[in-house]
Amino acid sequence: MMCLRLLPLLLFAVAAAPASAQDVTLTQLENVRFAYAQVLRVTPVYQTLTATAMVETCTPDPEEEDVGSRLSRVVGAVRGVLGREPEEPEEVNERDCTVVPVRREFQRPIAYDVDYVYKGSKYRSRLAEDPGNRLRIRIGVTPVVSSSRED
Repeated sequence: MMCLRLLPLLLFAVAAAPASAQDVTLTQLENVRFAYAQVLRVTPVYQTLTATAMVETCTPDPEEEDVGSRLSRVVGAVRGVLGREPEEPEEVNERDCTVVPVRREFQRPIAYDVDYVYKGSKYRSRLAEDPGNRLRIRIGVTPVVSSSRED
């Protein structure tokens, strides 16, 4: 019974013991500082979206397009406003109407290609937002550690 309780403790001790045959290489953490770069150009990157809407279109009635009928409608409206003659309800002409799909395309910016210069070198990055005239950059320096010693 006592051996069953000691077995997990023994396994833990064996797993936690360091391996003496391994070589350990320590690497210094990265040296980081922040600075600002001058933005040269910002180019938006667009996504083109397509939307289709159903729109009712009607063919014009040839009688409504007549100049005489337009004039008579204007005269009738003036008479109705002046009160000389009561307005008569307009006749409803049946027109040929159909529902037609109308396709529309529009663009929206999804990112920005930013060209900038820092200490004489030009760089380009794709960013989610327009940075304006200057861009905050992160500068990191890490030493290169080779696997074999060169003397």
